[in-house]
Amino acid sequence: MEYRIEHDTMGEVKVPKDALYAAQTQRAVENFPISGTTLERAHISALAEIKKAAALANAQLGVLDKDIADAIAKGADEVIGGDLDEHFPVDVYQTGSGTSSNMNMNMNEVLATLATKHLGKPVHPNDHVNASQSSNDVFPTSVHLAVTSALINDLIPSLEYLAKKLEVKAKAWAQIVKAG
Repeated sequence: MEYRIEHDTMGEVKVPKDALYAAQTQRAVENFPISGTTLERAHISALAEIKKAAALANAQLGVLDKDIADAIAKGADEVIGGDLDEHFPVDVYQTGSGTSSNMNMNMNEVLATLATKHLGKPVHPNDHVNASQSSNDVFPTSVHLAVTSALINDLIPSLEYLAKKLEVKAKAWAQIVKAG
């Protein structure tokens, strides 16, 4: 594997050459190699949805320039699309507030990279992507969004399907007498 050298306040770190993330994510990967399991697809999408909403709200409030917010939103849409999951290598077991996945790390670095490409000028993971946000709020909210999405899009339709099938069986077997 080829690497590039990234820098942060702790010095240099080797990051995979084609990774959309940077030094802080790489440090999280190295510091928390606990289970080998990364965030679920729905959770990655939920984090990106929050980042998109925050960027657009920050533009309306004058916290971010509209072009920066739009570039972040465009990057978030790419992440939500599901083709970039390999750029989220942080272990699901991490710090309590999800700092490794959210704050100045994984999601913010990936969105900053994507936004920088779209905009053609630097977008900062903390100053822009994470503007007006706290990991203590973003991460739990993303869990709620992911679970709500799973309930609405997966569980409820599955339960409705099961109920219909059980109703068909109940009618088919209504005349069968069984010892109880």
